[in-house]
Amino acid sequence: MNLLTVIILTLNEETTLPQCLDSLSWFEDKLVFDSGSTDRTCDIAREHGARVVQRSFDNYAAQRNAALCETVSEWVLFIDADETVGSELANEIKVAIENQDKVGWMIPRHNYIFGKLMLHAGWYPDYQLRLFKRESGSYFVDRHVHELLDLKGSVGNLHYPIIHQNYLDVSEFISKQRAYAKYEAHMLYKQGVVPRFHHYLLQPIRQFLWRYITLAGWRSGYHGILLCVLMAYSQYIVYRQLSSLRDSDIEAS
Repeated sequence: MNLLTVIILTLNEETTLPQCLDSLSWFEDKLVFDSGSTDRTCDIAREHGARVVQRSFDNYAAQRNAALCETVSEWVLFIDADETVGSELANEIKVAIENQDKVGWMIPRHNYIFGKLMLHAGWYPDYQLRLFKRESGSYFVDRHVHELLDLKGSVGNLHYPIIHQNYLDVSEFISKQRAYAKYEAHMLYKQGVVPRFHHYLLQPIRQFLWRYITLAGWRSGYHGILLCVLMAYSQYIVYRQLSSLRDSDIEAS
């Protein structure tokens, strides 16, 4: 039995997956858990020696939980298709999984946004709980996006980062934020949140000030202010989506 399985969730990732899998050559067991790709994603995975399992996508938490059922390894490492693992992090992971005092490890992440490494505005250290003992945790099913891991036991921090090529341009950023906003709006809807005028105005302003001032987004210059504005706009999108959900509910009643 392998001590560790690396799991990559995919959907049409032929552009980024080769680099991701190349960076995972340090690990023997790799599982590409695919949501029905129509490009060469699955072929690329097999060419790199990865196992491929396909499952229809419903939400991220359910997808991750289903992927956990496809391995018997003691440890799992979740990596996204647009992320890579350097040799220093790979070696650190191999040492970490020999530690019997921890059931999970937080890994920092270097986010490259619009081609620039972002170390401010809340984008670093951006710790991710991606490495954990398979039988010690599962993902909360009510969190459909930015999913949370329910892990029983002590968690440590690793030093070396995952490299994340995140948002190549503004159009990609807005497109992905619209998708995330849809899931977040559904969560707010289930919680009974009613969008008010102040949500459309104050929530984006609060988001901008928090990232630009409190989290020192200003230190990243033009990229920092652009990213803070876009994150503020994403808050506006969430409440617009929530308003649409409630309007549809009223029309149906």
